[in-house]
Amino acid sequence: MPLELELCPGRWVGGQHPCFIIAEIGQNHQGDLDVAKRMIRIAKECGADCAKFQKSELEYKFNRRALERPYTSKHSWGKTYGEHKRHLEFSHAQYKELQKYAEEIGIFFTASGMDEMAVEFLHELNVPFFKVGSGDTNNFPYLEKTAKKGRPMVISSGMQSIDTMKQVYQIVKPLNPNFCFLQCTSAYPLEAEDVNLRVISEYQKLFPDIPIGYSGHETGIVISVAAVALGAKVLERHITLDKTWKGSDHSASLDPGELAELVRSVRLVEKALGSPTKQMLSCEITCNQKLGKSVVAKVKIPEGTVLTLDMLTVKVGEPKGYPPEDIFQLIGKKVLVTVEEDDTIMEESVENHGKKIKI
Repeated sequence: MPLELELCPGRWVGGQHPCFIIAEIGQNHQGDLDVAKRMIRIAKECGADCAKFQKSELEYKFNRRALERPYTSKHSWGKTYGEHKRHLEFSHAQYKELQKYAEEIGIFFTASGMDEMAVEFLHELNVPFFKVGSGDTNNFPYLEKTAKKGRPMVISSGMQSIDTMKQVYQIVKPLNPNFCFLQCTSAYPLEAEDVNLRVISEYQKLFPDIPIGYSGHETGIVISVAAVALGAKVLERHITLDKTWKGSDHSASLDPGELAELVRSVRLVEKALGSPTKQMLSCEITCNQKLGKSVVAKVKIPEGTVLTLDMLTVKVGEPKGYPPEDIFQLIGKKVLVTVEEDDTIMEESVENHGKKIKI
């Protein structure tokens, strides 16, 4: 059984616990604090467990030339990439305000720390867990410093190889056993043929002592629901208020209606996964009483006759008698009474009956 960990206070993931659903707001708030609060509320109303943002200390995430390069994309909020990112970046005070708002309405709040200094701030903010975005998964000094903080970690694996993920495991595990991996492909939007949900099963084999989840950038909810059916214990999806808004993530995000449907579908699938034990259930008794078959006499069988297979057949019988799976156990046994053609073979009609008839 994969390790269970307390990802947020009182909220465990892994094992038989419900999938933890993260509504990734990221920077889809357009740099507007009121929009960000609306998105937190929608995440809560739709049933998500956590609202997540992306926090950067820009001078630590990008070098000078990266911030100064012209940015002429239709998604740009400024003439340079630095201007663009500054427009979308909330201050420390604004993050504290958002965190307080999330607490007031009752949803967990965290962010991806996009650089080491952002992680320091989020640690001071006392977020319940750190999200490691795919761009930092192979940033081993960052991983070490983040793991040493002692908070649970959710680590995405976009753009990484299986060998890199093995290294990540070897680095993080001795420092902080409370972490999980998310299968992820870093494309926006993500095409179905590039999702590779089978990686979830591969991770489960390679890393059996940590929960495995899925971070999706595809359109729609079907693939994400399938990930949960395959055993994903954490599910992360970007959300938006309007897919036509400026920003490259909106087209790969779920609108409120889709998010609500995703949560409903995930919870339904979790119910449907049920137990691995196969047995007749109480809900099947009515159908079995109506349509379940029994062993029936194919011909008239006089008292004292030793049963052979050619004397028997299987039909829906009234009353119920021996179940079909016991037919071979009847061969070679004597009947204690005469059984008329087309009558059910009853337990008390056969010597040394060994199995109770199903009802």
